[in-house]
Amino acid sequence: MTLFQAILIGLFAYLGSKRTPWFFGVAGGWNMIGRPLVAGLIIGIILGDVRSGVIAGAMVQALFIGQITPGGAMPADVNWAAYIGIPLALAAGGTGEQAVALAVPLSMLGLGLFNFIMTINAYFAHMGDKAAAKGDGAGIHKATYLAAVPSFILRGGSAMLICYLGTPLAEFLINSMPEIVLHFFEVAGKLLPALGFAMLLKQSLAKQWMIVLFLLGWVMIGATSMSVTALAVFATAVALVFVMAQGETKVVAAPAANTSAEEEDDCYEE
Repeated sequence: MTLFQAILIGLFAYLGSKRTPWFFGVAGGWNMIGRPLVAGLIIGIILGDVRSGVIAGAMVQALFIGQITPGGAMPADVNWAAYIGIPLALAAGGTGEQAVALAVPLSMLGLGLFNFIMTINAYFAHMGDKAAAKGDGAGIHKATYLAAVPSFILRGGSAMLICYLGTPLAEFLINSMPEIVLHFFEVAGKLLPALGFAMLLKQSLAKQWMIVLFLLGWVMIGATSMSVTALAVFATAVALVFVMAQGETKVVAAPAANTSAEEEDDCYEE
């Protein structure tokens, strides 16, 4: 990996980090550029291997697909997992499985960096409060944008240095690993995304019986030659029919209840 490529990766790592005021704030940064799937595409373009970047990004994204950040509290830092794990694995000649294996420890280390940045940025919040007390609008803007400096230095700088200096080490480790260890990473790389989908199912299933719908999709994709796109269209149609059927049931049930109530009122008046 060249220095210029590492600088570009570090720049996008900063733009995709949480609390970044650029690209429509959290919506365009953390929730778009910061997602591993988008990061994989960006990294693939930078490294000149878009196909491997997208595949690795999709696998890392599946790992964190069920993650939520309630109140800004992050259980793991997907930014480091994406912008360090994916480029290190690809630049060292690895695959998506190695990217997933690197993503897990990196997400934990990145969480420590995130908390450290938030601790530093507490100073700028007090600076903004003092400016607001004086009615200094320019001071509030100054505090807001100065708060982005520690994130730029620590987030972008760390990603750039680790990707540039760590690529030879990652390449050496991958080439020196025994076959059984590489096989373990391959198995873990396929198992960990399944945990991510399990977390998503736990959050999205309103009723336990709905797991049958997911099993139906799994059987259809495995037993037929149906593509993922065709299955997605079919699932959308089934979901639409299901929602419409539920709505019609509620509408039909409501007049019956009103009729019964009216009859009871009539009887009471008599």
